[in-house]
Amino acid sequence: MFTGIITGVGRIVAVQDLGASRQHGKRITVEAPAGYLEDVGLGDSIALNGACMTVTTLAADRSRFAVDLSAESLDKTSGLDRPGPVNLEKALRAHDRLGGHIVSGHVDGVGAVTRFEPVGESHELRILAPASLGRYLAYKGSVAVNGVSLTVNTVQDGADGCELSINLIPHTVQNTALHALRPGSRVNLEIDLIARYVERMLGAGAQATKEPA
Repeated sequence: MFTGIITGVGRIVAVQDLGASRQHGKRITVEAPAGYLEDVGLGDSIALNGACMTVTTLAADRSRFAVDLSAESLDKTSGLDRPGPVNLEKALRAHDRLGGHIVSGHVDGVGAVTRFEPVGESHELRILAPASLGRYLAYKGSVAVNGVSLTVNTVQDGADGCELSINLIPHTVQNTALHALRPGSRVNLEIDLIARYVERMLGAGAQATKEPA
C-alpha cells in the first residue's frame, strides 16, 4: 500500500531481457538517490512510476536495486522498459502519515499527455485517459499519475476517452519526474480505490433489483 507522495526520484540505468520472446519479462536496474535504500531489504515493495514492484537485488553500496517485470506488467504500464527518470515511493508503514490518498500500486490504465504548460507559477497537466476509467474520475477527486497523488480539476468525456486537467504546484514539478512529461507522453494511471468499490457496490445493487424474486 502507498500514499502517492513521492519520496525520491530515481533513474532506470539498465534494462535486461529475461527471455527471447514477448512472453518473457525484463529486469530493470534503478539508481536511487543517496541514502534512499538504507532501510530497504530484499523482498521489499517499491512503487516505480506508480507500479508496485519487489526488490530482487541490492547493490553492495546500496546505490542501486533491481526488480523483475513480468510481460503482463510491461503490457499494462508505461515508462518502465527503458532508461529514464522514475518516481519512487516505499511501501506505507502502519505508523506513517497518509499524506496523499490510498494507492495500491496497481496501474488501472495508461493515459496520454495532451498538454503540459506553465500557468502562472504552476503547470497545467492534461491527460487523455481511457474511456473505461472515465466513470471513476470526478471533479476534486483523486488520481495517481505515475505514482503521484493528484487532484482532478476538470473532467471532460469524449468519443476518444476522458480528458482530465490537473494543476501541478512548483514543488510537485521540481520534486517528481513529472517535469519530464511532454504532449504525447504516456503515463500510468491509478483511479481512487474508494471509487472502485463504490462503482462495484452500486453495480451489484442494480443487478440485484433485476433478478426475479
